[in-house]
Amino acid sequence: MAFLETIPDEEASGAVADAYRADEARLGYVPNYTRVFAHRPAVYDAWQKLNGAIRGGMDLRRYELVTVAAAQRLRSSYCSLAHGKVLVDQFLGASELQDVLLDRHAAGLAEVDVAVMDLAEKLVEDATSITQSDIDHLRDLGLSDTDIFDVVVAAGA
Repeated sequence: MAFLETIPDEEASGAVADAYRADEARLGYVPNYTRVFAHRPAVYDAWQKLNGAIRGGMDLRRYELVTVAAAQRLRSSYCSLAHGKVLVDQFLGASELQDVLLDRHAAGLAEVDVAVMDLAEKLVEDATSITQSDIDHLRDLGLSDTDIFDVVVAAGA
């Protein structure tokens, strides 16, 4: 549920109507975030391009793990559900996702998956708490600086 007034489908025109139709075709529905972004279609377009550039440089599974960890720490049920749905639909079973959300350290994930989720959570909780050892740990797990940058940007997006 959006707290802002949104533009009803029947009143949408121009770029807003185009965005609604595109999401309907792609997702089968128009998400709340699209309806809120409808107040500023140019911002929505820019956000979609930024989000696509972030996702495009990452493994989609990693992107979803990172974003669900960030969403959980931010206590965003909307984003947690949205990213959790992608994980269930494409990568994990429902019980596996539940295990990950309850305790990723005991959920049987690869160490690198746990580490990127931990970094995402730490970033949104207190970015100033990230240390060189956090980055070195990710490097030791085989991530390049570009991979680490992608995790940071995905968590903050």
